[in-house]
Amino acid sequence: MIKKDKIDNSKEHHRRSIRLKEFDYSQNGGYFITICTNGGECLFGNIVIGEMQLNKYGIIIRKEWLKTGEMRSNLLIDEFIIMPNHLHGIIMIMDNCRGTLQRAPTVEQFGKPVSNSIPTIIRLFKASTTKQINQVRHTLGTSIWQRNYYEHVIKNEDDLKQIREYIVNNPLKWELDSENPENIKKDLKSNVK
Repeated sequence: MIKKDKIDNSKEHHRRSIRLKEFDYSQNGGYFITICTNGGECLFGNIVIGEMQLNKYGIIIRKEWLKTGEMRSNLLIDEFIIMPNHLHGIIMIMDNCRGTLQRAPTVEQFGKPVSNSIPTIIRLFKASTTKQINQVRHTLGTSIWQRNYYEHVIKNEDDLKQIREYIVNNPLKWELDSENPENIKKDLKSNVK
């Protein structure tokens, strides 16, 4: 019998992280978060005359986003907007609430979540909303969200002010939004020509 060599595929399925390397995402500060639906599906409602009208799934997202701050004493949910197929929000981590004995490690590692870190908070939010929406839709096991999310560490008050304005004005700019499926269709058509 011929032995087959084991092929190392361990690197084949690893995704490159978009997180800042060695950054402690549990430290005090502001974080601008964007989470998009799987496949850009418009699932949470519609923009009507520049205003977001949440449907029953959008209401679940709103309730859970607010609950994210209510259940953690060190978090403040700042400005946010739920769009038809994504959420923009600012999370402020105000106080670490951990003693020095529990301080290390605070850098998130695969399979080793850090309590009250941005990756853990987003992972729990996505899991909870996915479960609730799938129960309502009778589509258990269906992905609601893209696998990852975008985050920006807020640098200063000017940065915070600009991000708040961006969030507030986002529904007014839906017609031009790169996440708007109508714009994606237009881009695809113009690339085909």
